[in-house]
Amino acid sequence: MRLATIKYNGKELAGIVVDKGILPIAALNTAKGTAWKEEMYALICAQQVPVLTHWYNQGGKEELESIPGLVPADQVVYAPLYRNPRRIFGIGLNYAEHAGDIGSAAPTGFPGSFFKMVDTLIGPGDTIKLPALKEAQKTTAEAELGVIMGKDCRDVSEEDWESAIVGYTTVLDMTEESILKGNDYVSGNPRYLCIVKNFPTFFSFGPQLVTPDEVPDVLKLEVQSVHNGDVYAKNTVDHMTHKPARLVSLHSQIQGWYAGDILSTGTPRAFHIQDGDVAECRIYGPNGFEMAPLRNPVIDLKKHPDQK
Repeated sequence: MRLATIKYNGKELAGIVVDKGILPIAALNTAKGTAWKEEMYALICAQQVPVLTHWYNQGGKEELESIPGLVPADQVVYAPLYRNPRRIFGIGLNYAEHAGDIGSAAPTGFPGSFFKMVDTLIGPGDTIKLPALKEAQKTTAEAELGVIMGKDCRDVSEEDWESAIVGYTTVLDMTEESILKGNDYVSGNPRYLCIVKNFPTFFSFGPQLVTPDEVPDVLKLEVQSVHNGDVYAKNTVDHMTHKPARLVSLHSQIQGWYAGDILSTGTPRAFHIQDGDVAECRIYGPNGFEMAPLRNPVIDLKKHPDQK
């Protein structure tokens, strides 16, 4: 099953993706007298997604076709899947090729981990805003596989990691690389990582949450970093230094997880974005599998100060 959040009648509502568009869960509740949560974060935190997925796979998919209230695909306006996760957790340099981009070795013992603030968050079609700060001279975008946690949990084993998640999504994670590496205004320092990751609009995710039953083998997914429509880099999840099972399990033994936490698992390679660009994340898998792409336009606040 695939879920999305759409802007509809002044609200941001969770819906189920069907062939012809998206059916808001509110419409499903009205038609069937059910009481599913109607916003994505609440649906996740109530642990209703697995139950809804079971209904969908046991005949609900066909039933949805006749339920009124469908928002046609050409009228869908996506919002972020949700706006209020407890935590956004990123993994840096998880592919060896990306580590080479900034002259570093890929971390091997523990992953290179960092937090992002919730106010960095945007959704599909929203604008990535390159900072007006003079020291910010080069921003990069990173396409990544996002893993969404499905429950509060600690001490999850690698064998049982999928029991802790609710689904996958596409992510674009931005970095103000020139501050991290150094430029004419500031000497680079790895301790600047929190600064360079946390400008507003530096984390985009969505448009869809894909439930685990649609992804038989996450290691076979291919993540593509796409710059202005051209594939800049691509790699498969099995080439990660720290694979999703390890990431979910290890961090459950450190900070633990809350339902709705977002884990961004690392990029094949980062690409330089500038005013007027479009950054995109695409994810494909075997047998024609694909996630809906995530695209965001880019503006430079140095050139467009009125857009702050």
